Amino acid sequence: MSDVFEKCRSWKDYRIAKATGLYPYYRAIEESYGATEVQIEGRRIIMVGSNNYLGLSADPRVKEAAIKAVERYGTTCSGSRLLNGTLALHEELEQRLAKFLNREAAVVISTGFQTNLALSSILGRHDIVFADRQNHASLVDGIRLSFATERKFRHNDLEHLEQLLQQAAEKEPKAGKIIITDGVFSMEGDVCNLPRIVELAQKYGARVMTDDAHAMGVLGEQGRGTSEYFGLEKETDLVMGTFSKSFASLGGVLAGPSDVINYIRHKSRSVIFSASMTPASIASALKALEIIEAEPQRRARLLDIAEKMHNGFRAMGFDTGVSVTPVVPVHIGDQVKCFRFWKALHEAGVFANPVIPPAVEAGHALIRTSYMATHTDEQLDRVLDIFEQIGKKLDVIPQTRPSTYTPVQIARPGTMVRNNKASEKWAAASEGQNGHNGFTLDQLSRMSSREVAGKLFDAVETLTWRAANLQPEDIRKLGQVPMKLWEKRANIPGILLEKGASFFIRNGQHEDRS
Repeated sequence: MSDVFEKCRSWKDYRIAKATGLYPYYRAIEESYGATEVQIEGRRIIMVGSNNYLGLSADPRVKEAAIKAVERYGTTCSGSRLLNGTLALHEELEQRLAKFLNREAAVVISTGFQTNLALSSILGRHDIVFADRQNHASLVDGIRLSFATERKFRHNDLEHLEQLLQQAAEKEPKAGKIIITDGVFSMEGDVCNLPRIVELAQKYGARVMTDDAHAMGVLGEQGRGTSEYFGLEKETDLVMGTFSKSFASLGGVLAGPSDVINYIRHKSRSVIFSASMTPASIASALKALEIIEAEPQRRARLLDIAEKMHNGFRAMGFDTGVSVTPVVPVHIGDQVKCFRFWKALHEAGVFANPVIPPAVEAGHALIRTSYMATHTDEQLDRVLDIFEQIGKKLDVIPQTRPSTYTPVQIARPGTMVRNNKASEKWAAASEGQNGHNGFTLDQLSRMSSREVAGKLFDAVETLTWRAANLQPEDIRKLGQVPMKLWEKRANIPGILLEKGASFFIRNGQHEDRS
């Protein structure tokens, strides 16, 4: 009889990552210095891994609002919105957000993730959801929890979306239809093609929803997000946002037609069976909204910073992909090298986030950086210097800067840009075409003992990681591997070390050419 816990005991990723010193997650922040710097393990480091885009989590006005709310209402509402958990503050925030977003009504929910789960309440058996393949996991789960049929279209591929819509119109003409997409995609920083999505929605009788978690407070003249940025607020039926980013709090909002929002209030499990936003969270979001409306210069500064960092990285030879926003991904490629890059950054005093498959395509591992309006030029220059040093050391960028590079046009109000043209390297990685074919014996014979030792260390580290975290290219190659060798895969790192040690003993008398 199998044990439901067996999968937990046999899961090796965590132990291997810890053993190799490449475990990047759950780093405890001990103290925060104005949000742009934090203390971890007693060291003060620059934070470029936060979604606190406007830097408001450290704003004295926001903190004071949270403190006053706790003094007035206590620390929690101790119940759901439906019963005892609705405060006057909740209603004020909803009214203010509906007005800010130019919608009839809005409902605030305890977390951003739960906000997208609330979608399941309006998606029925006879509905079809057309979803971008790179939508956030909360959208994926919200759709999955419903009884609706999901049809995924390739990322930002609107020809594929139209094919799916046309098929649905022919085969299921009576089905309700909605197109759901991220506004700004959280890993790669590009913007959805909302104008074309709206055009297709009108042609095929579909509704439109944008998840503006990374766009609200950032895009548009007033910071209202993707639909304002494209001038399509009336054509976008539902908009979702989170408070854990530009709003310096915790929670989420869905805004749209009043009858839809009212239905969600009374039917969504994530609303009626979950404790409501805390007084401090509501008050923080309210004060942040007030600042967002009153201080557009914060958005301008944020976009200036995004341009500086994109082009600073590109000038060194780094690839920041398709992003045109303050989400600035730095392409690394191999996931083990990505973790090594992250570790070197951390040790040098920069907090960033490594992103590996399945969050991105195989061969597409990247360091995700994101910026705040409150970062100083001195901090940003320091980050660029550290990236350049590590990039050269790990052979991610050339030793000499390229003579030219293509600058990035940022998604400023009125520009209507959606993405930066993908480089060949980025495109190849997205299609899973990156990889290293290894070294020939002739190449190895020309290396010094030190160089071979370095390559051997890289191979053992990579094999150890991949033994616990198989990649699609590994699986594709399984048919080419003799079964006996595959059965001994767990012993390969040890065998390599043993053979390598023997090699160095036999060749120790040779002159080191390093």
